[in-house]
Amino acid sequence: MAACAIRRGFLTVVSKYNKKHTHRILGVIEGSSGLEVKRPRLPCLACGLPNIQQTRFMSSRPEGKVLETVGVFEALKQHGKYETGQLFLHSVFGYRGIVLFPWHARIYDRDIIPPMSDSKPEPPGSHGSKEVKGRTHTYYQVLIDTRDCPHISQRSQTEAVTFLANHDDSRALYAIPGLDYVSHEDILPYNSTEQVPIQHELFERFLMFNPDKTTPAPPFSARDTLKAWQEKNHPWLELSDVHRETTENIRVTVIPFYMGMRDAQNSHVYWWRYCIRLENMGSEVVQLRERHWRIFSLSGTLETVRGRGVVGREPVLSKEQPAFQYSSHVSLQAPSGHMWGTFRIERTDGSHFDVRIPPFSLESNKDDKAPPAGYTF
Repeated sequence: MAACAIRRGFLTVVSKYNKKHTHRILGVIEGSSGLEVKRPRLPCLACGLPNIQQTRFMSSRPEGKVLETVGVFEALKQHGKYETGQLFLHSVFGYRGIVLFPWHARIYDRDIIPPMSDSKPEPPGSHGSKEVKGRTHTYYQVLIDTRDCPHISQRSQTEAVTFLANHDDSRALYAIPGLDYVSHEDILPYNSTEQVPIQHELFERFLMFNPDKTTPAPPFSARDTLKAWQEKNHPWLELSDVHRETTENIRVTVIPFYMGMRDAQNSHVYWWRYCIRLENMGSEVVQLRERHWRIFSLSGTLETVRGRGVVGREPVLSKEQPAFQYSSHVSLQAPSGHMWGTFRIERTDGSHFDVRIPPFSLESNKDDKAPPAGYTF
């Protein structure tokens, strides 16, 4: 199975066969004679895994259309979790990255129908307020290779993690670029002989090359700076709840993060960051046109927000580029609240339908103290 990282003049198409839990990755290079398609080798019929000895992970050079080998695919982990230092290709957005550490999240999937004995009737006028039981799932804090960031900017804006600034300005935010949260099933692991295979300003500060580590463990180990950074900033990085719902083949995933509290004009202001991923699970090309949010605060206020697109974009979701991901922020003058809403989606024939955004809680369940100023080195 050949894989390709995104480069100039180079398109990576990642198609996931959800029913069979396999992957197909096609690298397409633009040329004067049309499109040259690099087709992957067929996986082993017995185990469903690619022929590892023959699997080469390819990347084009920045200046042109020549492919060069950057690594070799490894077997997917069906059980257990990936370790710190694991190199990977993102199966949806195509970027190269490396695992820093795992998070154990609870996924609340509204597509999973509970048993009849567990289900409760919904009250009239509720926005899908059925009780959803969570299940544990592994996500990873990762570094993104900065060489790939320009090529995924049209499909993902979750290339940075934002924090409250550590001073009196309650609306000031700052960001650590090149950080992302990746679900276990989006990891396509590979290995490399390079001592610095990922370009990111924090790579060598967080990780060190350790060739003496026994295989199949990754040859990169966490430095003390990574362990200290994780421990110190745990409350502001932690991923705990993931919410998911599908409407007419458009799946919406929401991950909220509590960012802390600030005093402003004799009142407390609580801040949250939320990451949203839209994914087209079908074959029809659609485009996001509008957003409609309802934001309820424990103080008793209910705010309605409508607008064109999201973060200034009206992304197209197609079979070739099925997903779009972005992050935004919300503040309340109360320690908790809820958000829910819809996205207005347009089909190619001009008709529209609304995609539900799963309701999610905004909880300030961590110490309400200023985030530490430990992000510069």
